[in-house]
Amino acid sequence: MRATLRWAHADLRTHRGEALFIVLATTGIVASLLLATALFGYATNPWQRVFTQSQGAHVWIHTGPSADARELAEVDGVTSVAGPYPTAAATVESRGTRASVELRGIVGRPSTGRPLLASGRWLDPAAPDGVVLESSLARALWAEPGDTLTVPGTARTLTVLGVADSAEPRYSPGERSGLVWALPSAVRDTDGRGGQVTGLRLTDPGDTDYAVQRAVTLLGAGAVTDVSHWQQARSEAQGGNRLLGQVLGLFGLGALVAAALAVHGAIGTRIRGHLRDISVLKAIGFTPGQVVRIFLLQHVAFALLGAVLATVLIQALGSRVPGRLGDAVGVWQGLPGHTAALLAVPVAAVLFIAATTGLAAWRAGQVPPVPGLRAAAPLGGRLSGLARGALGLRLPSALVLGWHKAFSRRPRSLATLARLALPLLLIVVAMSAWTTIDRFQSRPDQIGLAAALTVRADETLTDPDVRALLARNPQVDAVHPGVEVAALVPGQTGTIALRGLGTHEDPYPFSLAEGRPARGLDEAVAGQGLLDLLDVRVGDWVRMTVGAQPQILHIVGRSIEPENGGRVISTSLDTLQENDPGLGPALYQLQLRPGADPQRVAAELTEAAHGDISVHAVPNPADGLSPLRGVVVGLIAVLALIGLIELLTAIGGTVREGERDLLALKAIGLTPRQITAVTVTATGCTALAAVLVAAALGVPLAHWLIDAQGRSSGIGAGIALGPSPGLLLLLGAAAVLGAAALAALPAARSARRRLADTLSAVA
Repeated sequence: MRATLRWAHADLRTHRGEALFIVLATTGIVASLLLATALFGYATNPWQRVFTQSQGAHVWIHTGPSADARELAEVDGVTSVAGPYPTAAATVESRGTRASVELRGIVGRPSTGRPLLASGRWLDPAAPDGVVLESSLARALWAEPGDTLTVPGTARTLTVLGVADSAEPRYSPGERSGLVWALPSAVRDTDGRGGQVTGLRLTDPGDTDYAVQRAVTLLGAGAVTDVSHWQQARSEAQGGNRLLGQVLGLFGLGALVAAALAVHGAIGTRIRGHLRDISVLKAIGFTPGQVVRIFLLQHVAFALLGAVLATVLIQALGSRVPGRLGDAVGVWQGLPGHTAALLAVPVAAVLFIAATTGLAAWRAGQVPPVPGLRAAAPLGGRLSGLARGALGLRLPSALVLGWHKAFSRRPRSLATLARLALPLLLIVVAMSAWTTIDRFQSRPDQIGLAAALTVRADETLTDPDVRALLARNPQVDAVHPGVEVAALVPGQTGTIALRGLGTHEDPYPFSLAEGRPARGLDEAVAGQGLLDLLDVRVGDWVRMTVGAQPQILHIVGRSIEPENGGRVISTSLDTLQENDPGLGPALYQLQLRPGADPQRVAAELTEAAHGDISVHAVPNPADGLSPLRGVVVGLIAVLALIGLIELLTAIGGTVREGERDLLALKAIGLTPRQITAVTVTATGCTALAAVLVAAALGVPLAHWLIDAQGRSSGIGAGIALGPSPGLLLLLGAAAVLGAAALAALPAARSARRRLADTLSAVA
């Protein structure tokens, strides 16, 4: 055992740089996997915690004020009911920010769908105008307990008593009203549209669609105005956190495979370079098992050191990372399964590396104890016809021989090429993720966000007044009137968003990924989420119910819809007015001129309207993905480190194999500089081939992965954007020139070796 440790120590001192690279690569990989685990836990557990502690309802059904919602308790599979609670629509303002809200009258603390008080206190009959805000609405209004909310157009004020968490769908400006709990008397005093809401807690959450269908049948389709369910709320609560976790997990696993293959290649190359040493070890009494343990335990120790270092860094400093990553780690550290995951992820990574490198270590144990037997193997291959033809054209011999050397040993060359191409391929995928995020931010019109602002006017302003007000602003390029209503899907198992935007004379510029624009009456475009929900495709006709009126539309195209999980069907305002002549514009989508500042335009419009309109920026999914930029940079650094390890391994193998051909190259008259050029060219050709393979496979793979994520999120395929040719060329140039630069020094030292050393190496 002492001799084994002494040999391992001497080998470590000889290859310090290689050991350092392996440790750093393992650290980056395990850190990525731990961050991915934290983000997955952060994405799922906070909502699940709120839902469990509040005894959340699986379904919330909004009805008109005259519906007898108490009958919902008789629906099969319903274990408990929350409500019915009276509701009223209103608009509140705090610190210059307006929000559409739903006042919900409630007495006491219900057992089902119970709000979890986060700050302040609950409703008090002694404060009849006191309200409790849902936490996402409170953040949007910058409101805290003790603040006063105003109701625009009236002299009424509301006092914020507390802020509470709820498992219901969150507030979304322009899409979903915020939730405000108030006393029933405060709801009755509100002039807005009235109604009632009832929550259903089910025995089996998997029967949600059936329960909704039964409830709508019991009440009547005309009585139901909106339906929301627990899957929708959970999906919105997870948001971009789940995407970040998926990206980190995907690249972490890919980097783990690349690192394991790189270590496997490093051991194989070192074994070929230590054949004489291994033979000597066996000659002095080392068994094959001891030789295997030397190489295996040495690299497992490197991986274990990197895993421990990553675990300590994430545990000690992870919560201090700014932004969402730090928040995710902080929440994850308080979850019950944190300790188990903190141990399981590094252990699994180390075991995977050990399993991958075990085969190469086993080959070391099979080396014969007599080194002279190895010399009988062929040392090289004959020049191919292409290489001989290139020499006949008087191309530089160093270039021709270097190209031949890179690909003469086909199985070994292909293995080296694959190991070097894998991290480069993952880098291309990471670059594609970066350029796709840039597309969301720089060209939102290409991904379904043609409008920058959404305007909603008070009832005191008519449609011509609003249009004239908006047209007077020089930064407004186009105004598209529209309306958005909730519609019951066929089967009455849920609601979708039905939008009417633009007119036939001035259509709204939808971003289409499939089909054609909706030009005629009854034509519409739909998001991927809606197509999946209804199990339809472009060209089909769909029927939905708006209030008590049916609406039949012909889907002629698939639009990229980043809102509402893609569960949106859009047509022109004219089409909806054909079915309901009394329907007027409820919102206006504004396209701004290039270079216009949306915040400044919103402030100018609000000031010009004297507060009679509310202006909101159209939410961009990329706003929640800003941490992904730092993640991509970190992943590229880890992958570059893995590629560097493989590159150094390939250079070492090329130099060692070149020692056998050194005498022949000198005998045909090549100078040391030309011999150096042969090795540098061989390394550069290998790197160039790896770059070409990575680009050829990485760009289609990135498109497939990003579009698959788009389909699963409801946005739909067609959002992926690969890196530009210039960026790929820059990556290829950096890889090839870097490989040539790294190979130059060891190749030069090998070419200038003394004749005696060369004869010894060949022997």
